[in-house]
Amino acid sequence: MAKSAAKSTILFEWEGKNSTGHKQKGIISSPNAELVKAKLRRQGIIPSKIKKKRKDFGGKQKIEAGDIALFARQLTTMMGAGVPMVQSFEIVANGMDNKSMRDMVNGIKTEVESGSNLTNALRKYPDQFDDLFCSLTEAGEQSGTLETLLGEIATYKEKSESLKKKIKKALFYPVAVLIVAFIVTAILLVFVVPQFESLFVGMGGDLPAFTKMIVNASEFMQKWWYVLFGGVALSVWVFAQAKKRSKAFAELLDRVSLKAPVFGDIAVKAATARFSRTLATMSKAGVPLVEAMESVAGVAGNSVFEKAILKMKDEAATGQRLTTSIETSGLFSNMVVQMVSIGEES
Repeated sequence: MAKSAAKSTILFEWEGKNSTGHKQKGIISSPNAELVKAKLRRQGIIPSKIKKKRKDFGGKQKIEAGDIALFARQLTTMMGAGVPMVQSFEIVANGMDNKSMRDMVNGIKTEVESGSNLTNALRKYPDQFDDLFCSLTEAGEQSGTLETLLGEIATYKEKSESLKKKIKKALFYPVAVLIVAFIVTAILLVFVVPQFESLFVGMGGDLPAFTKMIVNASEFMQKWWYVLFGGVALSVWVFAQAKKRSKAFAELLDRVSLKAPVFGDIAVKAATARFSRTLATMSKAGVPLVEAMESVAGVAGNSVFEKAILKMKDEAATGQRLTTSIETSGLFSNMVVQMVSIGEES
């Protein structure tokens, strides 16, 4: 399925009257006000006011992945109850506490009312609806199984959020231990070791090499602690910027992270879980393997896995078995290879 080109759009608030003279208002996402006016007229609405939506004071409320999962689940429930799609959007939007989410759902509703299909309406919000969500929605619209596939999307998103929470929980303990160890070491060097320094000097003679190293480290911390902490903060910032701007550096960090003690095992298992769950969801929806693999690569969460999955996609396009591609990538466990092999043979 081809991706539609991303266009820069603005949120517009509008007011007007419909063909029966009733006042209506809403929000539309569009490149300019003229297109908003044309879109409203096609819907039989005569606009009296169109203006750019002002940003809320204090910053825009962020739309989280959990909000998207809830949206998919509620829309599935509404459609299952036989509620028309446009009315479903109204009900879902009115029940949202997140104003940014509410505005977005109303924007989608307006797009659908103007004749757009749901997939194209969702593609206007690429930051919230990824290629996986849009591809499955398009498959559902084409096959007449939109309700079923929206349910699959909701389940997928909910499980993905659950996985994220488990990963964060698993990483919390080792990270907390490292932070506490760093703080305790700094306190000892700055406050405790100086108390014993005079005692070490009064003992006379040469101090052991290790003791000298501790005393020197303490003196350095007392004089240059701000340089050390500033250096750590600067290093973190430089690494973050380098990862954002350099694809090669980002891939190097991702590759190192897969082999790091403790963290590496968690990263590999998380990427494997995302790969398996996403591919299973796409396959169940009837999306062709080659097309599905592109969406799977986009949610891998690690550039090394993403590159390997895109290579698998190219190999699958030439007729190579998925099992062979997975095995030669060297990123997946034997159990994953065997389970995929069984699936291909059955």
